[in-house]
Amino acid sequence: MELAVTNRPDFLSGGEPARLIPIAADSAREQKSVSVLLAGLRSVLELRQALLKSLNVRVGTNATLEAWTEVVFQNEDKKAAKQKDRPDGLLILRTGRREWRALIEAKVNNDTIGEEQVSRYLQQAKTHGLDAVITITNQFAALPTHHPVKLPKNATKSVALFHWSWAFIRTQCQLLLKNDSVEDVDQVFILSEILRYLESDRSGISHFDQMNAEWKDVVNKVKSNAPLAKTSDEVQNTIAAWHQEQRDLCLIMSRLTGSDVSLKLKNEHRLDPAKRVKDDAEAFCKAPTLNCALSIINAAADLEVTADLQRRMIYCSMRLAAPKDKQSTKARVNWLLRQLKKTEPAGFYIRATRPGKAETTYQALKDLRDSPELLESDTSKTAATTLEVVYEVDLAGKFSGRKVFVEELEKAVPHFYQEAGQSLKAWTPPPPKITKTTPLPNTDDEDVALEQ
Repeated sequence: MELAVTNRPDFLSGGEPARLIPIAADSAREQKSVSVLLAGLRSVLELRQALLKSLNVRVGTNATLEAWTEVVFQNEDKKAAKQKDRPDGLLILRTGRREWRALIEAKVNNDTIGEEQVSRYLQQAKTHGLDAVITITNQFAALPTHHPVKLPKNATKSVALFHWSWAFIRTQCQLLLKNDSVEDVDQVFILSEILRYLESDRSGISHFDQMNAEWKDVVNKVKSNAPLAKTSDEVQNTIAAWHQEQRDLCLIMSRLTGSDVSLKLKNEHRLDPAKRVKDDAEAFCKAPTLNCALSIINAAADLEVTADLQRRMIYCSMRLAAPKDKQSTKARVNWLLRQLKKTEPAGFYIRATRPGKAETTYQALKDLRDSPELLESDTSKTAATTLEVVYEVDLAGKFSGRKVFVEELEKAVPHFYQEAGQSLKAWTPPPPKITKTTPLPNTDDEDVALEQ
């Protein structure tokens, strides 16, 4: 049942209940998308639970959610608010006597939110005692707490700032439907219609499809061994674009596997996105590679991705501890090869590493199927302790293409996982056994002793 306008919160002088079927001009994509999303949050319990959980806000089954669009606060100039200070929406979550309230500001297509606008909404939220500001754009963020707009730390001291990408929201809808997580059949229908809208071209929602404008110049500089400055715009923008692409890879893999795929981040980077950018830029200037690790539920290992600008190669890999119940490298490699029986070998390699400075060996999967002993070392008798499955993509001149690089990367990662990653199983020690020569206790004697 829709909320009547008379139930509008006292601190608002204007605002409409979010409508699942908004009546707005065809050009008002932003207004439509926000209304559809907020009405969907009101209508589908599991959707609001999933999205608000990403903000560490728990939604119980008895909690109620109000959703408003085009809100205007009391004691504000309505004309001025219409021009620049009117947030796109407001959420009010009521759990018993407790309330959690958040302003919503969204953009579609290539529009982004600037520091000045975010700062105004944070100030509005603080003035009216709200808990959070949530921005929604086509920009990606590793976590909802990692905002695309850089602000001073004290700016979010009293009001939390979060960010969702439209692609993240769309993925959550897809996962809920794919995994049959929504119980009520009517809510399944509503969620399906919301997803249909979010997937349409008219919604203004897009995915990350190209690297930053400086990408080609950066690749060419690396190729010619020209120095890179970690604080330069070209490096900072490259790292920012790579961080967005990492998140897009997670969402792509989440949709394909039907489970949450997340970035594996250091705790300090999880807590401080600015430090993450700083550290990654510094590492990139020392060794021009872009790296990330995807954590896939129940997978044998993290899926590691590397883009090597010097070699102009993409690498996808998963690393397993070699089975300790096999004594030789050949036997350990055979254990891994049995897991890769159905893998199309083109582009696949296996790397065997040994402790300390012992030689690392690397061979093509197609050759190892006939001769697993090729991974033996000529300089060390120590058996390999780690076996890594690697998929290589040599892009050569195409590597510097902003769109081509992203397209090839987003083909390579799912291909690696489908062909090899999903078939891998980590080695586990066998359970201890009772041998036939071990004398078993005489249970009759024990029973007599107990009776006495």
